[in-house]
Amino acid sequence: MGLFAIVVALTVCGARVEAQQAGKVARLGFLDSSTASGMAGFVKVFRQDLSNLGWIEGKNIAIEYRFAEQKTERLPELAAELVRLKVDLIVVAGRAPAFAAKNATTAIPIVMTNFPDPVGEGLVASLARPGGNVTGNASLTAELASKRLEILKDAVPKLARVGVLRQAGNPVASDRPVEDLRAAAPVLKLKLEEIETEADAKGLENAFRTAKQKQVGAIMTTGNRVFAERKRIVELAAKYRLPAIYPQKEFVGEGGLMSYGTDNADLYRRAAVYVDKILKGAKPADLPVQQATKFEFVINLKAAKEIGLTIPVRVLERANQVIK
Repeated sequence: MGLFAIVVALTVCGARVEAQQAGKVARLGFLDSSTASGMAGFVKVFRQDLSNLGWIEGKNIAIEYRFAEQKTERLPELAAELVRLKVDLIVVAGRAPAFAAKNATTAIPIVMTNFPDPVGEGLVASLARPGGNVTGNASLTAELASKRLEILKDAVPKLARVGVLRQAGNPVASDRPVEDLRAAAPVLKLKLEEIETEADAKGLENAFRTAKQKQVGAIMTTGNRVFAERKRIVELAAKYRLPAIYPQKEFVGEGGLMSYGTDNADLYRRAAVYVDKILKGAKPADLPVQQATKFEFVINLKAAKEIGLTIPVRVLERANQVIK
């Protein structure tokens, strides 16, 4: 074959490869322990930011969604299913899905939307150099639990006893937030009542009934599984006239009293950026884990009025947003 023919052949082959790459549809896995309806808002933000970065579902990207529907024990099975589908990347929402995906594969890149302490729990080697196949966002959820307890103390006059709703029967749930609350409570001269609950209608009703029996003056929640049941929890808090502070502002969006925590929508936007970089060739091991930087304190005065609570002005002045 002459030199000209070789050059033409290589050029044609190169054009074909570029055309195939241009026409390739990237396949993502999305793994969550919650419900599709409960996480719809965050998924919408994630998809929108992928779109802004040029990744359009049905055009150059496809997403395989797997929700455990509050059954954490299903996560290993769902993670294995995504691996069998040979997805190009797995996005994990929260702690339990992250471990399920990590245990299922060491080859497929994994992007965390929000993991409380990935270094402390051994998911990554360090924030700067995560190593392995996992990177994404550290949400600092555990560190903020004691801050929420402090806000609750300031917002509710003469508060002495606080009920903490904990996930029952979840072997992979982290106790770090509760441990921080246990340490902070005596300093704030508060008594902590830990109340285990299932994340369903009956379990939550029983939990609030128990809280009332224990004469708690306010309520807190921990764990991602209760997030999907936020509307029911907010309604129960109003029914039992219990002031409450939540980790996510979405609880306040459903009529809850107060929230203090990371801006989770921002973490999902940042997760989309990680996905974009990895699909364009970056390695998870070389992408530093980012810690949350946006925190929000939201107060709903309408909810306060409904339960007869007057929140001190000094607390209102600290809020990023006050809903009237």
